[in-house]
Amino acid sequence: MTPNKLIAGFIFCLSLFTTILTQAQPINRQAVVLRHTIVNTRIDSLESLSVGNGKFAYTVDVTGLQTFPERYAKGVTLGTQSEWGWNRLKDTAGYKFEETLKEYTLNGKKSSYSVQFSEAGSRQRAASDWFRKSVHRIQLGNLGLDIYKKDGTLAKPVDLKNIRQTLNMWTGEIVSHFTVEENSVDVITVGHQDQDLVAFQIKSPLIAAGRLKLKLKYAYPTMEFLDEGVNYKDPQKHRSSITSQNESGAVIQHALEGITYSSIFKWSKGTAAATTTSHYYQITPDKSSQVFELSCLFSLQPVEAVTLPTFAQTRENSITGLKKFWMSGAAIDFAGSTDIRAKELERRVITSEYLTKIQCTGSFPPQETGLTYNSWFGKPHLEMHWWHGIHFALWNRPELLEKSLDWYFKVEEGAKEIAKRQGFKGARWQKMTDHEGLESPSSVGAFIIWQQPHPIYMAELLYRDENSKDVLEKYKDIVFQTAEFMASFPTYDSIKQRYNLGKGLIPAQEVFKAVDTYNPSYELAYWDWALRIAQKWRERLGMPPNSDWDAVINKLAPLPKQNGLYLSTENTPDSFTNEEWLRDHPSVLGTLGMVPAGAKLDKATMQRTFDTVWKVWQWDDTWGWDFPMTAMTAARLGKPEKAIDALFMNIKTNTYLKNGHNYQDGRLRIYLPGNGGVLATVAMLAGGWDGSSGPNPGFPKNGKWKVRSEGFKKMP
Repeated sequence: MTPNKLIAGFIFCLSLFTTILTQAQPINRQAVVLRHTIVNTRIDSLESLSVGNGKFAYTVDVTGLQTFPERYAKGVTLGTQSEWGWNRLKDTAGYKFEETLKEYTLNGKKSSYSVQFSEAGSRQRAASDWFRKSVHRIQLGNLGLDIYKKDGTLAKPVDLKNIRQTLNMWTGEIVSHFTVEENSVDVITVGHQDQDLVAFQIKSPLIAAGRLKLKLKYAYPTMEFLDEGVNYKDPQKHRSSITSQNESGAVIQHALEGITYSSIFKWSKGTAAATTTSHYYQITPDKSSQVFELSCLFSLQPVEAVTLPTFAQTRENSITGLKKFWMSGAAIDFAGSTDIRAKELERRVITSEYLTKIQCTGSFPPQETGLTYNSWFGKPHLEMHWWHGIHFALWNRPELLEKSLDWYFKVEEGAKEIAKRQGFKGARWQKMTDHEGLESPSSVGAFIIWQQPHPIYMAELLYRDENSKDVLEKYKDIVFQTAEFMASFPTYDSIKQRYNLGKGLIPAQEVFKAVDTYNPSYELAYWDWALRIAQKWRERLGMPPNSDWDAVINKLAPLPKQNGLYLSTENTPDSFTNEEWLRDHPSVLGTLGMVPAGAKLDKATMQRTFDTVWKVWQWDDTWGWDFPMTAMTAARLGKPEKAIDALFMNIKTNTYLKNGHNYQDGRLRIYLPGNGGVLATVAMLAGGWDGSSGPNPGFPKNGKWKVRSEGFKKMP
């Protein structure tokens, strides 16, 4: 061997040893998180920041409180929301849910579906609107500052100068600084990790001057698709009052038609009083100090103010709780990468971890706008639960997924009633629902089916984490009732001797008519996989296979294709020539990206389908999770560079704001399925998927990506 070859070999071995040594060293997680500390230096309605604990969240403007809710109403709204904060209107018209039902004859069988009736003024229209709106999530209250200028008028956004605000995601602390007429105001905001409580420390000479007060305003629900918490009309429709107070705290009660709750305050020293405006209260700090500390708990139950944790205790709780979160589960570090997108991907990962932790880890599936402001009346969509939840298990935090998966036990009976009403077995999981599992009328949602296999997928992730019989025993009924519906839903085609999905469904790509649609590719693949997993659960529990399930598995229709491409649905052979079918979610890619490659799937066909979708799809008409889904498909096809390209498509709905939120449009300024999608995809690229090998198998091996990862679980 020549000396040059010896030197080259030595350098290679040294490089390999260095790489192995680097991978073996734990990631400095605090350093990774802190390098993405968010800094605001201006008032921008899309840059508000939040603290929370997964079941309660509080979103602030640049003052560290909710001082200017109207200014932020059309941005990332200054919300205060909880998982328990739901109002229910009184039914004075005697509506019955049966009035929302419409009968369809599908595949020779009559079934009734809860839909939206369009005839204005009709009883059915009123009933369907009622059951969509009557139960709605509420904004618990606007808690902000009243800052008085020298002339006695209230400061406006334009009066704030020298703004600097930071969010330390490692500790959950928002630190805000600004001046008004050269008087400094400094605020630290923290959220309790175990209680629905937010706490503040405020320092300013304006306190001693009597020119800074806190305000609490209660808005009335809009009961519309959106509720940004600034509807101060109709004060006669709700009630509020100070029910008790002393110099160190107060209780203010708020009552609506269907909920009564309290805002419970503990402060260093001050007084509370109602203003001349209904539902508007001020807390005046004692003038003997320039520092005022306050804790506020929102609660359904009466609580003594004196028992609330102080600001210092809440701050310590936030620091401890957030550190525990960041030090648990998986982590990833892109430092040293030369691809200019690596730093931005790391930022999206860290902000998405924080946002989903504080917005999506309660006891119910979250709504798509989390605990910030209402979309769809504050109601979750169960087909989105996959995007909201599975990443927790892939990031080795299965307990955070388990909290919302357990909610299916609560709503199981309602899901069985839906299936029974429509002539099926098992449980048909609700699409658009509320915290109690009540079905909301929807002419689209009533026919969507891709939420159905989700509980099987999630339960399987929990089982794979532990390989525990305890998990099998706990979730077997959810898995089996899900599979019972799935096996009873397809229709047997005696001519082609197969089971068809549909007619009578709307796929994830929501542009198809229910009465015409059958055999969508993604749903077929997901159906096949989930039924097979349900049979595996029976095997693991020592039970024989279910013969009805096997009958469907063995004869389920093949994935529809034409001209060497998989079709969106079998009834649309012009899927790739008709522009009508080239918009909304390109869920045909989910056939592989979101579902493991099964016996039905041919990768060469999917490769051609992927290339075609990439070229012809109307990407401007897509949603935030479509880009992660596309990246997942690229990764499984062995195209890591394309996976990164998908994550960074220059499309408006793939925008990630400074605060980390996935922006869609003027209606949905935040969209948490996009954040969950980023986390699920990065987990897949780093941890791999069934059949992949080696570390970080989904990232490019072009020398531009330096990826250190630890703790990830493989995706099915």
